[in-house]
Amino acid sequence: MTLRRDRLWRNRLTNAVQTLLIMGGLALSLSVPGYLLAGPGGVLISLTAVVFSSLLSSWMPVRVILTNAGAGMLRRHQAPELYEVLAHLYARADLPIAPQLFYVPSPDLNAFAVGTWRDGGIAVTEGLLHSLSMRELAGVLAHETSHLRHGDTRVMSMAAAMTRLTLWLTLVVQVALLASLPLVAAGELAFPWLPLLLVAVAPTLSTLLSLALSRNREYKADLEAVALTGDPEGLASALAELERYHSRWLSTIFGRQQPAGLDWLRTHPPTEERIQRLFDIDGERHGLAPHPGLQRHHGRRPRIHQRPGALGGHHWFLRRHR
Repeated sequence: MTLRRDRLWRNRLTNAVQTLLIMGGLALSLSVPGYLLAGPGGVLISLTAVVFSSLLSSWMPVRVILTNAGAGMLRRHQAPELYEVLAHLYARADLPIAPQLFYVPSPDLNAFAVGTWRDGGIAVTEGLLHSLSMRELAGVLAHETSHLRHGDTRVMSMAAAMTRLTLWLTLVVQVALLASLPLVAAGELAFPWLPLLLVAVAPTLSTLLSLALSRNREYKADLEAVALTGDPEGLASALAELERYHSRWLSTIFGRQQPAGLDWLRTHPPTEERIQRLFDIDGERHGLAPHPGLQRHHGRRPRIHQRPGALGGHHWFLRRHR
């Protein structure tokens, strides 16, 4: 059985509206320094640059990051059970591509989507494989599959491009304002209070909006993952394990008492809220049960029969391996 379709579509609609509003706020933040530098033409040039840079960044930089991390491509014979689970999730998500897994030899607990639904895959770390059960890992893989399915990597690439360009353009505006100070001192030019206020607020606003967009997509991916697996408990258990790991890391920096307002600076929502939402789904049930294709892997531990070696940088500039 699956998650109620009315709840799923309501969540998708809400998420789409929130995404449009946040992207509109990011575009407005970018338009401010663009307009101050070159008027309406500057706004048009800035937004055009974002489109081109996001198209490029969604294809290449993540692959470069994987190369720097020493990532390797997991073949099906090296991790058959993982590929069986991922193939089931891809089929349920109607993804037209063959599953592709990448292995990162890192003790960190992490997994992330690479590329888009046309040529992407999912990267998992050694720490994650060592710490989670197959049931928990299936929830994490479903979460990342949802990111691929709904183009979250492309959306976040565009948001990141807007934020970076906003920071660069506001820096140029600030330099121009500093260059005009002699004219202000000579009384030939009024002090530009409004432009100064706008360029002071725009970078911070853009950064906060970008982080809010990331948190928004994470909530959606959680619900979509449950729709794929039928198992909110598995994902909730995985999130709890990830929270235990990351809370230890944060405690080494901030101590036991974390500073107020830290949630505003997170790329992911608070784990407690994510788990509570999953428990709410589990409490409703509505005939919800783990799908048979995944349930038979419950209780097992993830196994990799042969760990791949790191792939050279040239691999990541090629199209998807066939």
